[in-house]
Amino acid sequence: MKIETLIENYPRLYHMASEGSWPSIQKHGLQCTRALLDRYNIAGGQRDRILRQHRPECVDISSPKYPKATVRDQKPMSDKGLSKALGGSCTPSEWYEILNNRVFFWLTEERLKTMLGARPYKNSKHDVLTIDSKKLISDYAGQILLSGMNSGNTKPFPHPRTPELFKPIDEFPFEERRKTRSLRNAIVELTVPDGVPNIADYVLSVKTISIDEL
Repeated sequence: MKIETLIENYPRLYHMASEGSWPSIQKHGLQCTRALLDRYNIAGGQRDRILRQHRPECVDISSPKYPKATVRDQKPMSDKGLSKALGGSCTPSEWYEILNNRVFFWLTEERLKTMLGARPYKNSKHDVLTIDSKKLISDYAGQILLSGMNSGNTKPFPHPRTPELFKPIDEFPFEERRKTRSLRNAIVELTVPDGVPNIADYVLSVKTISIDEL
């Protein structure tokens, strides 16, 4: 896939964060879970539980230097579902760690609406970032990895996946997938390992909303 094709077909990216998290994101950047734990100096058993175990609920972390932060839950996944989906390519713990080492963006508003309307989140407000695709992709093209499925969901059916799911832009089979899929399903996730420290440079708007307000 060409960078120009990615930008042309997906001019906006969307990120859903916990309500009230934008001021910290604006100041410190959009960090992956692992980087956030580094900043908050979370170590030992707590760090291992957050990075390598399933999070059925959000986890609050704190530090004398920073305000409280929230690590999002992983309700759409389960160990049982992942074990079946991964087919021995890696363990559920390794998959959680893979996901916790990157940040995620939806490429369509339809995908954003689906996430906002999901049962665990539909009654809550979230900070929704709308991002200029051209600027972010142009700057991070060499780091971006694309996914053709929701990598953090195993419900209602644990679709097969392996760590090779995430592909660089130039290796992603966009044209082949477009033959049988809509734009919404041709590329499902855009991910950036480690995070985007200067995310504020690309944000077009931030709205604190629920699904009913979108």
